[in-house]
Amino acid sequence: MHNLTIKQMSEKLHSGEITSVQLTQHYLDRISQYDADLNAFVTVTPELAISMAEAADQKLAAGDAELLTGIPVAHKDIFCTDGVKTSCGSKMLDNFIAPYDAHVVTLMNKIGMPILGKTNMDEFAMGSSSESSYYGPTKNPWDHKAVPGGSSGGSAAVIAAGLAPLATGTDTGGSVRQPASFCGITGIKPTYGAVSRFGIIAYASSFDQAGPMTRSAEDSAWMLNAMAGFDERDSTSLNREKTDYTAELGQSLKGLKVGVPAEYFGAGLDPEVEVVIKTAISEVEKLGGEVVEVHLPNKDLAVPAYYVLAPAEASANLSRYDGVRFGYRCDQPTGLEDLYKRSRSEGFGEEVKRRIMVGAYALSAGYYDAYYLKAQKLRRMVRDDFTKAFESCDVIMGPVAPTSAFNIGEKSDDQVSMYLADLYTIPVNLAGLPALSVPAGFANNRPVGLHIVGPYFSEAKLLNIGHQFQQVTDWHKHMPAQYQ
Repeated sequence: MHNLTIKQMSEKLHSGEITSVQLTQHYLDRISQYDADLNAFVTVTPELAISMAEAADQKLAAGDAELLTGIPVAHKDIFCTDGVKTSCGSKMLDNFIAPYDAHVVTLMNKIGMPILGKTNMDEFAMGSSSESSYYGPTKNPWDHKAVPGGSSGGSAAVIAAGLAPLATGTDTGGSVRQPASFCGITGIKPTYGAVSRFGIIAYASSFDQAGPMTRSAEDSAWMLNAMAGFDERDSTSLNREKTDYTAELGQSLKGLKVGVPAEYFGAGLDPEVEVVIKTAISEVEKLGGEVVEVHLPNKDLAVPAYYVLAPAEASANLSRYDGVRFGYRCDQPTGLEDLYKRSRSEGFGEEVKRRIMVGAYALSAGYYDAYYLKAQKLRRMVRDDFTKAFESCDVIMGPVAPTSAFNIGEKSDDQVSMYLADLYTIPVNLAGLPALSVPAGFANNRPVGLHIVGPYFSEAKLLNIGHQFQQVTDWHKHMPAQYQ
């Protein structure tokens, strides 16, 4: 059953050929069989999943079901889930049971999508490898020596290994698209504000955006339909007419202008990755796309700008974790100051503490103008580059990451090298644009994704491009041999 598309699962559920309980139990059995080695889940919720599946079967029997009713989902452990531990991959929240649901979780619960559990992630979404998790690193299903990417590495791994048909992720600097590329699955970061951030534990509020992680672009389109929409509880949520992200699936790519930035292909890009990406772009040309050269001259300014702005926002967002109201509390504090210091020192991991310190420094008196304000100006320049590029093309294509998945521990002592793994994805977050990663081949025997970036609100177009690409290639159907 785990090799079926979402549409095929839905057809079988609606026809009565299978039940949601059977489908959910199939995935729970696979989790039980494989996850001890993968470490992709922080929490598995079998009782909750089966009870929700029983309710979904009742909706199906009553004819009151939607396309995704009865199809189970795994949530990244950054989405608050009522009555379930929501840890954000941190010791700080190891004992936190969320008292409410994130907006995305609420929407999926209303449809009737059983929750399989919560997936592993970099602590507070800070990382590009899922190695900074308090619960240990998640392994890449394609090669257990490799990382699955981050911070949504657990979600990517469960899709690649067939432990869930759908998973939620969040993307602050590439955290949906980079793990999608490393694990050979499909993932999309929507336009900033298209999906509510209510109930998603904040890392950097002006960057964070939730998105679906699935096997195919078509599956992502159906899932994004379930996730997106206005939420009055999120002040950054966009109040727009409801979009059907499946509406453009099947449209011809004839006449599509594909921008290929000259800056994407040069020093730092693995030659094997370059071959995969150029081959994928040539497939899009065969489908009717027309390649045009564009320029993003400020691409290299994006990473330093991001690593001032995101830590600055993180230092503010994470100030709430003080050992007083919820989360980790140190033993026998001698006073209030000792409580704050030891609770935060003991509760946060090294990467989180590093980013809090960088952010606090950038916001401190005397340095605000020199760092934070200048980084905001660079952010505008990066956004303007995209605006100008889209004057001559419909979408921009290139690599998701400079390399395929690197080995666990390979970059642990070289943080700059780790940060540069997001070289191609971060500019999209600075600009708030939508972007898609689709499987495009293998480099060094590990998956590689094609990055497709569009103007604001072009998700349906991007998903159709991915869908058309997947009609003439089968990379999205490949699965690690041991999980088939």
